[in-house]
This record gives sequence, C-alpha cells and structure tokens, in this order.
Amino acid sequence: MEFILLPILDKMEAFYQLPRNNKRFETYLFMLQGKDKVDLILPIAGYNPMGDENVLLKIQALKELEAEKLIQKMLAELNPQFEGDRKIAIAINLADDIGGAWSNNATTDFDSKFKISALVKRGFCTPYFFTSETLSKAMIIQRSKEYVYRTIFCIENGNPSTLADYLKQEVYVQQHSKNNQAILEATAFANIEKHYQENASSTDYNLIFNFFYGDEASLLFEFTKFGIGEITGFEFAKYIAAKK
Repeated sequence: MEFILLPILDKMEAFYQLPRNNKRFETYLFMLQGKDKVDLILPIAGYNPMGDENVLLKIQALKELEAEKLIQKMLAELNPQFEGDRKIAIAINLADDIGGAWSNNATTDFDSKFKISALVKRGFCTPYFFTSETLSKAMIIQRSKEYVYRTIFCIENGNPSTLADYLKQEVYVQQHSKNNQAILEATAFANIEKHYQENASSTDYNLIFNFFYGDEASLLFEFTKFGIGEITGFEFAKYIAAKK
C-alpha cells in the first residue's frame, strides 16, 4: 500500500477567490463530482463552498506552513512499512466551523474519523483541519499521520459499529502514530473506564458520540448526556495505547 499526496491547497485557494455566488457553488460541485456527477472525483467534501475570507486565510496559513510538503515527507517515511499494491490519495480538508454556519466541529470531526469507508473505497484519505484551529507544523504532521492509520484500520475492519470497535480504532491509531502527548495518571480514567466497560457493546450513536466528545458537545444537539467531562474517549484511547 502506498499513500500519495494529492495537492489541493493551490486549487482551493484559487476557488475561494471566486465571487460568492451560484457560479461558485456550481464550480464546487463540478470539482467534487465532475460533469456527470456520478461519483466523487475530488475529495473536497469537507470544504464549505460558500465560505468567506476566514477559509481563504486558513488555506493560506496551511500553505505558509508548507503543509503539503510536510505531509509528503511524512508519507515518504511511512510508506516503506506498508504492504500491498493499493494506492491511497491523501488530501487536506478544511472544515469551516467558525460560528457553526457550515460545519459543527464535533460532528464533522466524528464523521471524518469514523465514517470513512466510502472514501477509503474510492482510494481517498482526508485529514481534517478546522478554521477555528491554531495550526503548527507538528500538529499538521501528527494529524495527518493519524488519518493515515485510520484509513489502514478501515481497510482491515470497515467502519466501527460498537463502542468497543470505536475505541479499538482509536487505540490502534494512537499506538501506530506514536502520539507523544503526556498521559494523565491512571486514577483520572477510573470513571470513563467504568462507563466503557458497562457500555462496550452499545451501538447507540448518542452514547458513542458522548463518549468521545463529552457532555458539552452532546448538549448542543440535545443528545443524552452520560457524564463525560474533559477526559473523553480520545484521551482514554491514548491512555490505553500508552500501556501497551
């Protein structure tokens, strides 16, 4: 398997300099699906076609940090360890979550990490960044590496179903991407570990979303809250991965 960079930032920078009108939206659809609109030909579904200057500025910030060169170098280091002839094109996606007008941060993040089988089937990997985020070179590399390993996990396992599947994916991602973020003491994870053990077989979207994004995010959508605070499923996955 080989991951290949699909350069997209120059194209998206030019796109966001078009006037914000129906023609821009039609241009976006053409870029996304081509003339026949039969299938996805360019993985840009994360972009807000009617986004304003803040999207353009964040694209330019990604370019100033040489995001695509960083990803290309990272892929050159990772690719030799992968087996098989399959090729996956990796393209940066930028979600416009400022003000929530187009993309909610948590739900968009959830889908970009856990509902990717359709993209993977078409040979795409799309690391997501958000207009609200502060970018850095280290973050770009780590984020993209994590999406590479989510893609590999999806190829081998498909989209997760139960809470246990979701957590297994994120533990795998953290183990292989070697996230060096400091881990809290074991006692800090007692409550979420108990909650996980009691609900590992659950397929309830509300419960799974809450597990990874917490009560505050669930409250925005009037989802059921399960008492998940600042320590969420992502932190729990890092903790488990660090123990292995």
